[in-house]
Amino acid sequence: MSEKENIVKLTCKELGVTQKELAEMLDAQPTAVSNWANGQIPKMAQLALELLLENKSLKADMAILKQAHAILHR
Repeated sequence: MSEKENIVKLTCKELGVTQKELAEMLDAQPTAVSNWANGQIPKMAQLALELLLENKSLKADMAILKQAHAILHR
């Protein structure tokens, strides 16, 4: 992710959720998430969003590995 990419918008896009749904996932106020989307993001929120994106990526990688494992053990 580049410095210019907005992590809130990227996270919503990658997870297929709205900012309101993201706020619910993080137990945060929708107005806080809106502020984060406008560049006023606290470090802990930044880290939480990075972890959500990393978790999604790792789950996708794990699914691929499980498929490969199943193919190899036919």
